[in-house]
Amino acid sequence: MIVLSEKREKAMADLGIRVVSVPDRALKAYLEERCPAIDFVLWDDDAEPSVRDLSVIDAVITPYAHSSRTVERLASLPRLKLVQTQSTGVDNLLGRVPPGVLLCSARGVHAASTAELAIGLAIASLRGIDVAARNMSRGIWQEERRLTLTDRKVALLGYGSIGQELHRKLAAFDVETIRIGQTARRDEHGDIHGIGDLVGLLSDTDILMSSLPLTPATAHLVNWAVLSAMKDGALFVNVGRGGVVDQDALAVELYSGRLSAAVDVTDPEPLPEGHPLWSAPNFLLTPHLGGNSSAFLPRIRRFLAEQMTRIGDGRPVVNQM
Repeated sequence: MIVLSEKREKAMADLGIRVVSVPDRALKAYLEERCPAIDFVLWDDDAEPSVRDLSVIDAVITPYAHSSRTVERLASLPRLKLVQTQSTGVDNLLGRVPPGVLLCSARGVHAASTAELAIGLAIASLRGIDVAARNMSRGIWQEERRLTLTDRKVALLGYGSIGQELHRKLAAFDVETIRIGQTARRDEHGDIHGIGDLVGLLSDTDILMSSLPLTPATAHLVNWAVLSAMKDGALFVNVGRGGVVDQDALAVELYSGRLSAAVDVTDPEPLPEGHPLWSAPNFLLTPHLGGNSSAFLPRIRRFLAEQMTRIGDGRPVVNQM
């Protein structure tokens, strides 16, 4: 827990935010009902805000979409003090938030849904559910013995909100879990290894699950050296960001037949036509579905209402990047 001095906490809380733009009418109505101290204006991603709105907006809640016209126009807001995303990752905002403007993520909102998908991808790949689905469309019955998630050794690469949720959910599958964070530390469950230990931990790991955000430090972190350190027959799962992985190195390992992969994210997104991963063997791909589920709307609304209430009450905001 970070303890702030009283003076620093007051400075963080006293943002002077009174007008906040929101990207859709339903969210605007929800927040207006719960946060009467804030004035909300609608800034639809497809519409141009009025000159008056541009001159009075203090904070922006960006659309959920990873690419957004709203993000591209943040520099046009003379009073902007805070940008609040609806996503865990903020890589699409790097270099686009003006200097001196606070950037807050929705860290934690997507954790349960994304961890659920990671486990689903692992089970689908290990049990051959994707193969059975393709066989079904061709009328093929192919009975075979496949691997289980149960009794596997799983390395969690990234131990933020998603990694922690994965750790909790995987306990039900009788797996052995290794945790790897961006920094080495200990908690009530034991050791969390640092990224520098990654390669040395992979020789007897069955599954590597990445939930890392994309930062300068994590770009192409999962490269040839990391993938080649994985044992034959191992599975790589990625629900973080595609840019964390060297896509060419991953394709080489998949085509060699040595590794399998099940990912929800790629670099770029979507994959270009003709990209070798489209037809790679032992590869399962979903189109960035991790946080985009039925769990998203109620959780993001509760989070944003709490964040806006904090602003209205003059309390520090959470999830500052």
